[in-house]
Amino acid sequence: MNFHLLSIFPHYFESPLSAGLMGRAVENGLVNLDYIDVRHFAGGIHKSVDDRPFGGGPGMLLKLDPMVKALESIKTPGRIMMLSPRGKPLSQAQTRELSTEEDITLICGRYEGIDERLLDIYPIELVSVGDFVLNGGEAGAVCLIEAVSRLLPNFMGHEDSGEEESFSAGLLEYPHYTRPDDYDGLTVPEVLRGGNHGKINQWRRERSLEATLSDRPDILPEALLTVEDIDYLRDLPRTRLGRNLYIALVHYPVVNKFGEKVAVSVTNLDLHDMSRVARSYGLGGFYATTPIEDQKALAEKLLSHWKEGAGSKANPDRAEAFSKVKIFDDIEAAILDIETQTGQCPRLAATSARLDRRKEAEPALTYGEMRKWLEKAPVLLVFGTGHGLAEEVLGKAEGILRPIRFLDDYNHLSVRSAVAITVDRLIADEF
Repeated sequence: MNFHLLSIFPHYFESPLSAGLMGRAVENGLVNLDYIDVRHFAGGIHKSVDDRPFGGGPGMLLKLDPMVKALESIKTPGRIMMLSPRGKPLSQAQTRELSTEEDITLICGRYEGIDERLLDIYPIELVSVGDFVLNGGEAGAVCLIEAVSRLLPNFMGHEDSGEEESFSAGLLEYPHYTRPDDYDGLTVPEVLRGGNHGKINQWRRERSLEATLSDRPDILPEALLTVEDIDYLRDLPRTRLGRNLYIALVHYPVVNKFGEKVAVSVTNLDLHDMSRVARSYGLGGFYATTPIEDQKALAEKLLSHWKEGAGSKANPDRAEAFSKVKIFDDIEAAILDIETQTGQCPRLAATSARLDRRKEAEPALTYGEMRKWLEKAPVLLVFGTGHGLAEEVLGKAEGILRPIRFLDDYNHLSVRSAVAITVDRLIADEF
């Protein structure tokens, strides 16, 4: 495999790519490294490769002409990639795909970046090695080269080595041990010394599952899991953000399609479906609020039927779901109830299908921000019936969650659907 490396500091690669297995692969001809010094293609006495950006701003940009000439000097560039924090994250799946290529050209930017027109001239793929900023693309290029090269036949020496590493099977790798078997009282697990390969494989799989759930639960949705894996994961303790999330469905004050403040009736379907969401995701609780006495009486009658009446005997699962539901006059009463249960005043967030277009409005609250709230304190997330929450409710919230379909012009889900989608985005199954 041939890697063509464009950089203004080609000597950067000499040490990391000449050590260990990487160095051996280069010596054996398994990997060929072609260094292209962009400065050699710059004009003038000083071989300047950078200039100030149009429009002003800090820093300098790599000029277009030396970059174009450097790329043109490569006879077989193959896939052209540029290391950039703007790029798509490099993954194990992508490295496996890249390992089938004969030629890969890697462009390493410096300063504030490269003249954007380079992307108009060449089919360049932007790739990132993480959500952070480096001084240049060279360090990221080293990561990519090593990740790809180690998947080449004969690189590792043992054909299974590359496939047993973290991420190769969608999970983090299990822990490893070597001699001595006892180091100051720290012993190697007995199963690894017993010689039973079936038990060893099971132990390794279980430790891999545990590590992934603990340290990288975000990759579990894409992991290939057997039924046995899932059963094992279910029994493991895990952080449950849902315990800090409380939801409320407001029936007054809300607005109608004309923007007028109104009250909306309590419905059987809303209570049923939202209570099941609350139970399924392990939420702290679900509040339905209305100050209208006959509506509260109706809601309490429904709850009584399913929690204590004939419904509880016919459908015990429904009774369990309805145990999460409480009926109050308003949001303030729900806040007090949460504070009584937890000893903490909950943070208040609202939902809306509409973007807040006022000039002074704060950016909408993201799901990531709300997850950070949930890690530290209880949160009451408020949904509205009718055509949404009235301004007096929205004004009390610390933030308004971004609409579910914020990039589309049709955003008219039922409140039951909106609750299910929102809770799932906040409290994914792996948390």
